[in-house]
Amino acid sequence: MYSKRRNIKKHFLTLMITLSALSLILGYAGSTGSVKAATDHEELEHSLVLVSEEVKLSVVSITTVKVFKHPSTGGGGYHGDRGRGHGDRRGRQKNPFDDFFDKFIPKAPPKGEYKTQSLGSGVIVRIDDGTGYILTNNHVVADMDELKVKLNDKREFSAEIVGTDEQTDLAVIKIEGDNLVAAKMGNSDVLKQGQWAIAIGNPFGLNHTVSVGVVSAMGRSGVGIANYENFIQTDAAINPGNSGGPLLNIDGEIIGINTAIFTRSGGYQGIGFAIPVNMAKAVLRDLIDKGKVTRGWLGVAIQNMDASLAEQFGVAVTEGILISDIQDESPAKEAGFERGDILIEFDNKPMGDVNQLRNVVAQTEVGKEVKIKVLRKSNETVLTVKIGEQPSDLFASSKSSIGRDLGMSVQNLTEELAKSFGFEGENGVVVSAVEPGSSAAQADVKEGDLIKEVNREKINNIKEFREALKSTEEGKDILLLIRRGMHTRFVIIKGKVE
Repeated sequence: MYSKRRNIKKHFLTLMITLSALSLILGYAGSTGSVKAATDHEELEHSLVLVSEEVKLSVVSITTVKVFKHPSTGGGGYHGDRGRGHGDRRGRQKNPFDDFFDKFIPKAPPKGEYKTQSLGSGVIVRIDDGTGYILTNNHVVADMDELKVKLNDKREFSAEIVGTDEQTDLAVIKIEGDNLVAAKMGNSDVLKQGQWAIAIGNPFGLNHTVSVGVVSAMGRSGVGIANYENFIQTDAAINPGNSGGPLLNIDGEIIGINTAIFTRSGGYQGIGFAIPVNMAKAVLRDLIDKGKVTRGWLGVAIQNMDASLAEQFGVAVTEGILISDIQDESPAKEAGFERGDILIEFDNKPMGDVNQLRNVVAQTEVGKEVKIKVLRKSNETVLTVKIGEQPSDLFASSKSSIGRDLGMSVQNLTEELAKSFGFEGENGVVVSAVEPGSSAAQADVKEGDLIKEVNREKINNIKEFREALKSTEEGKDILLLIRRGMHTRFVIIKGKVE
């Protein structure tokens, strides 16, 4: 009995010693974890301080002045009507995707000249023999009469515009001076959601303001600021005055140029947009070396695939880009593209939507031969295309109809109509009216559109148009190929049109 009790006591003491040792070990580990967390916090804080200290020498404040001969009747105050997409210029509702031109307009005198002053940011990215090249936004410097740059060390310079690119909303300006410091440019292609993002600029004229957040998303488009959009989205605080300033990673490298904010108040609401630095690098190089931006060009009209189009073309894919037209004497024409091809790969890279393809083609070197994979009648085909140079007037405005939603009726394409709408040499019928609320209206068919095909069959007149409609099974969708202005696209009208 005594022996049994002694063994129990022995085991109990062993257990207590073991638990005590375990407690010490766990306590030490917990302490180590706390020390590590504190160390990580200090390292992060130190990194942010270093970024601010190092890059502040490269971030500049840009002041622009526009001289007007005739004063407006309004007073002073904050004004922001110069950004693309701002409906307030024409009485429309203001677009929430504000670029932040940041105008502070003094009260105009009753007669004579008056000036409007604008504030923005920029970053020195290249120095050649005492010349500092600065990246900023096109909307900050375009059409200005005076341009001043102020550095963090209080020095001021008169600046000269090297070149602007409205299609990306980027511009390059230059100053001449000693002891200029250029920031290092990073690689925006390797960015990941959740990485640190640091914005530096001059919001509301408050020089060298630093805000910290993360990369919220990549590849944002449809913002309505530029023709080529592939924005980095960030929650780093960006406000009016940050336009043209850098977005940086934790290593102090430029990953983007701050360009726009989503706002309903005019200020920061948690969503900002920056142009990826890799896109900016190409624009910078072209503007400095050639004075203009050169972009790649295929020469096709394109639109996104969806389930309805996939069904019409007999394919299972809903990603990819549908080729709705091929321009004569274009690289695509020479490579053998056909209307109805579905582009799924470009240079061995999968393509998911129109915006992705447009950006990739534009940044492809002119003259480069590229392999492009398409689906043609459900079969994969690889085409080799030699990328051409994008025509300078590609985005020029073209004549089009007013576009009121009316009823669906058509008329033959006469010589006068072809000349009036810019359809010379084309085939088809012209939409003369669209019934409000009809299937055609819902498919965005508009007065002045040229219908070139019905269900993949070419039509030349009203008779062929009606015959094509009659041959469509009752209740089936109708696939139309429509040209509007310079653009051609497929549309689907739900149900049969009588």
